[in-house]
Amino acid sequence: MSDAYRRNLRHPEGKVDVILDTDAFNEIDDQFAISYLAHAEEKANIKAFYAAPFYNSHSTGPGDGMEKSYEEIMHVLRLQGRDDLCGRVLRGSEDYLKDEETPQDSPAARDLAERAMSYTAETPLYVLAIGAITNVASALIMKPEIAERIVIVWLGGHAHWWKDTNEFNMMQDVAAARVVFNAETALVQLPCGGVVEQLRTTKPELEYWLRNQNVISDYLARNTIQEAEHDSGFLTWSRTIWDISTVAWLLSDGTRFMDEEIVPAPLPEYDNTYSFDETRHPMLVVTHIDRDAIFADLFGRLTERKTRK
Repeated sequence: MSDAYRRNLRHPEGKVDVILDTDAFNEIDDQFAISYLAHAEEKANIKAFYAAPFYNSHSTGPGDGMEKSYEEIMHVLRLQGRDDLCGRVLRGSEDYLKDEETPQDSPAARDLAERAMSYTAETPLYVLAIGAITNVASALIMKPEIAERIVIVWLGGHAHWWKDTNEFNMMQDVAAARVVFNAETALVQLPCGGVVEQLRTTKPELEYWLRNQNVISDYLARNTIQEAEHDSGFLTWSRTIWDISTVAWLLSDGTRFMDEEIVPAPLPEYDNTYSFDETRHPMLVVTHIDRDAIFADLFGRLTERKTRK
């Protein structure tokens, strides 16, 4: 692997070009990630938002989930007065990959395949992905040469020691995950189970830091509390806001927000396991999250309030 490849497995220095690929209507944490990124202008030059497909109780199928996500991205941007970014929102795939050789054509996949060609291994495009990774995999199939020109930061799968890979983002499109893990592109994985699940918040914390501060912070708090109280069977609850982890990785400086290690890339299998081969290309996997530091940074940015003693 080239020096540039290994360098791209570290946190970038200075401001970089960024795309966020998100299934924003899936639940309530994508909205936090969109808002977090929009408040990180010193680090992120936002080039585009891609709507990702999803299928759960909030959609009638992957295409419906993608369309609802497209509308939700627009809604969240407008709530925080970022109409200037609305023209950069693109629709993504209407379905998952049927196999590992055939892309799902979409405006998002075509945009990434074309846009990434103007970057290099020395100055890559950062792709933050927080849903099924169909759009990104499709772009890699369309134009394999973009692999060396992008850095993919994906919230997906579980820790490599976890009992399975049966996590929402990965299990929706295992074929797409395999394309990405096989692409020999600079890949940063933020595993859900065992790592990013530490990013939990509660009703009292949300009410203290976000309620009645501004339009977007109030929307985020209200949505989270409403959904958590609907889903939880307990009077006391905590809610995982794990989609913010990709933005936190971009903003992190060394071990400021998380610990990580370079490992041979495992391969997600169709039986919901990883296979391991020590001869495979390297990737970066996050192994620990500093929950308090990340939420302090998030809440501080959203409300312009001091969150440290």
